[in-house]
Amino acid sequence: MSEEKDLSGQESQARRIRPKTLEREMRESFIDYSMSVIVQRALPDVRDGLKPVHRRILYAMSELGLGPGRPYKKCATVVGDVLGKYHPHGDSAVYDSLVRMAQDFSLRYPLIDGQGNFGSIDGDAAAAYRYTEARLSRIAPELLNDIEKETVEFAPNFDGSRNEPTVLPTCIPNLLVNGSSGIAVGMSTNVPPHNLAEVVDGALALIEDPELPQARLEDIVTGPDFPTGAFICGRSGIREAYRTGRGRITQRARATIEEDRRGKVRIVVMEIPFMVNKSRLIEEIAQGVRDGRLPDISDLRDESDRRGMSIVIELKRSAVPLVALNRLYRHTQMQRTFGAIMLALVDGEPRILPLRRILGHFIEHRHDVVVRRSEFELARALARQHVLEGLVIAVDNIDRVIRIIRGSPDSGTASSQLIEAFDLSEKQAKAILEMRLSRLTGLEIEKLQTELAQIRETARELRELLASRERRMEVVADELRIVRDKYGDERRTEITGPIGHFDVEDLIVDEEAVITISHEGYVKRLSPENYRAQLRGGKGLRGMDVKGGDWVEHIFIARTHDYLLVFTRDGQCHWLKVWQIPEGSRYAKGTAIVNLLDLEPGSRIASVLPVRDFDGGEYVFFCTRKGIVKKSQLSAYRHVQKGGIIAIRIREDDELLEARLTSGSDEILLASSAGAAIRFRESDVRPLLRASMGVQGMNLRKDDEVVDMVVLRDDTTVLAVSEKGLGKRTSIDEYRLQQRGGTGVINLKVSERTGRVVAARAVREGEHLMIMTKNGVVNRQLASAISLIGRATQGVKLVSLGKRDSVVDVALVDDGGEADETA
Repeated sequence: MSEEKDLSGQESQARRIRPKTLEREMRESFIDYSMSVIVQRALPDVRDGLKPVHRRILYAMSELGLGPGRPYKKCATVVGDVLGKYHPHGDSAVYDSLVRMAQDFSLRYPLIDGQGNFGSIDGDAAAAYRYTEARLSRIAPELLNDIEKETVEFAPNFDGSRNEPTVLPTCIPNLLVNGSSGIAVGMSTNVPPHNLAEVVDGALALIEDPELPQARLEDIVTGPDFPTGAFICGRSGIREAYRTGRGRITQRARATIEEDRRGKVRIVVMEIPFMVNKSRLIEEIAQGVRDGRLPDISDLRDESDRRGMSIVIELKRSAVPLVALNRLYRHTQMQRTFGAIMLALVDGEPRILPLRRILGHFIEHRHDVVVRRSEFELARALARQHVLEGLVIAVDNIDRVIRIIRGSPDSGTASSQLIEAFDLSEKQAKAILEMRLSRLTGLEIEKLQTELAQIRETARELRELLASRERRMEVVADELRIVRDKYGDERRTEITGPIGHFDVEDLIVDEEAVITISHEGYVKRLSPENYRAQLRGGKGLRGMDVKGGDWVEHIFIARTHDYLLVFTRDGQCHWLKVWQIPEGSRYAKGTAIVNLLDLEPGSRIASVLPVRDFDGGEYVFFCTRKGIVKKSQLSAYRHVQKGGIIAIRIREDDELLEARLTSGSDEILLASSAGAAIRFRESDVRPLLRASMGVQGMNLRKDDEVVDMVVLRDDTTVLAVSEKGLGKRTSIDEYRLQQRGGTGVINLKVSERTGRVVAARAVREGEHLMIMTKNGVVNRQLASAISLIGRATQGVKLVSLGKRDSVVDVALVDDGGEADETA
């Protein structure tokens, strides 16, 4: 018998053993391991943009009550809680993930608010978790809101002792906003961070129009926005990533070329590419100097502090700054490529997703959250309504209810009798039995009925919401707008042209500059700080070293990235960028403008107009010495040829005086040298083609000519300045509105003491005047310090003039500087 049992046991065991080749077993085991790594560790979910470890950390901290504004708690507590409840892996993996979520140079919008040493951009490691403390950041609760309302699925944790969310009900498109990186088995993800406001605007645009053109979507979500700022060079890599899910995005450090007090030129690096270690970058530059790859560098130091990054690279006197900067980009991590791989889990499967699909999955997730939340709230409202209806029945029949309760031997009997007597449910009967006597007062009964009405209205609204997808999408959009308005901020990363066409302008700080042009055509730019503010009547400072026969004729304020539309007196238009004008000292003569523009021999500059772009729908308004005016669309001057284009046709006995930007609905004031002025509506002059002549704006008397044109704005006064340094401010209201072509009214009472009028300006409170004389002296003073008096007056003394000197031009600076009593 024993032998038979052994034989039967062996046969049974043989039936349980299944033969399998080693190759097949290795393949299946490896696939199982790979999927475990992909799903449980390395890749984020497309809906909330989180890997399991990050999701578990945030959920555990929420359960611990570590919300923003609450006291910090040791990171050791958080790590232990995550390990013990949800994530049975190494403590270093959990803590490293927690640290990264607290670093403002790793996440565009950090999800954890850390206290203590959480590492630095220099590569310094965070302190041990027994020393650091943490709580959720201000934005983190937006990922967890409504999780208690059954908005997402829960699954058992590793030991089945509790449940954990499989995804968070985030109302932030976190995958795009904070990005993600990870290496799985056979695949990796590298999603760049983006600007919250741009991504939300993109989602809103897709909600409004699911068929939104790709180009329009890319106009809204312009590109990645890295927490470390810097530049992105070119859009081709961005477009490729947004359309295919893969792309190579070139980053460059933000650097400026400066000159110190000793006249030495240096490069200052203020922002570096994302995920570049600053200390290693400095070591790399130093090694490049030793290897001879960076021969232009004489000194290198790190002056970074709490106010920001500052890597100072001093150059040799023989170095060409732009060449040295380009070598730094070529040979160091000041330029690097971000390889975007927009890979995420969709229904548990890894997929490479373009921008549109990522936003689409997020929108659908938010829609599901709204549906589940509404269903939960409706069920809760109906349950409460059910109870309230029972209480109302009891209140309406309170005497009979009391008799039933008093006549019952126990609560169970009372419940049964109430159910039978009033056709109630067990929940309603229980609520009636538990009702306090204080609820029987008149006020409490009224509150009961009011609450029931409100609950019924809430249930009705929730039913309507659940019955209409359009209304649910409106809720999704409204909640996204709230998030955008609350947490949206400005871009940190600037997108420039591609490296192949990388312009020097992209390396030049966009700042204010003073531009001066002399009568003989010498131009220069310098900082407004070179001219300190003075009191009215001061002697001024020398602004240009001019010699016999030359004087400063134009002075104005522009920004280095602006275009300069240069109009000649014969009506031609040329343009160049402000930064292309060589920078000079206050005493320098400047550079001949003929070296910068292709001007005809004998051409003289009439007006120079700083323009930021040509797409604003503005007009260029012209005026000649003989009072002819004309306006044309600014966009007509977008494409200027090398030799210039015709801006306005000029008669032989006339010349162009001034050109100004207008909106199409402004008011114009023309001032003549004899002290007259006319005010008329810009709309009186219809738009003309670029190569046309114009119409009469002011009718001039003999020996008179127009000296200035002013575009009037709100809260301004009219400033008139004479050649002998007298001037005044007058209210605009004193100049009556006329039709164009009239002779005007008195602007300044001209006499031998005043000399003829040389300039008229519209000035605001807080603006400074820069008064330039024929001998090159600049006087700077506050406009509000000049007397506000009537039209038919001579004014007050604005500037003290030397012998054979006179005022030639006036410019305005809006910087609110304080006056300086020193001359």
